[in-house]
Amino acid sequence: MFNFDDALEDELSELEGAEDFLTYFEVPFDQAVVHVNRLHILQRYHDYIEAEDHPPADEAARKALYAELLSKAYQDFVASDARTEKVLQIYKAQAQAAKPAFVPLGQLVK
Repeated sequence: MFNFDDALEDELSELEGAEDFLTYFEVPFDQAVVHVNRLHILQRYHDYIEAEDHPPADEAARKALYAELLSKAYQDFVASDARTEKVLQIYKAQAQAAKPAFVPLGQLVK
């Protein structure tokens, strides 16, 4: 994670839930979508931030980027659902377990 020491980071550290973040960044949201997907939205948002190689050092530019990434994370769950998006580890594990195992024919006939 990146280490910025400014007012934005202080303000973000005070936010507690998905609704707080969406309200702070002025992202319009449907409470029904957030109610069902709040943890998934926040995890996806975190994943998007982590994927940024070099977030802007400028606080205003970084705030705009964070707002864009949060909006994108929220929209992922407006158009889809938690099981399809597989954000949390439990869904990733279930998807991995559901994949058929490949065993080469040579290993079967020895």
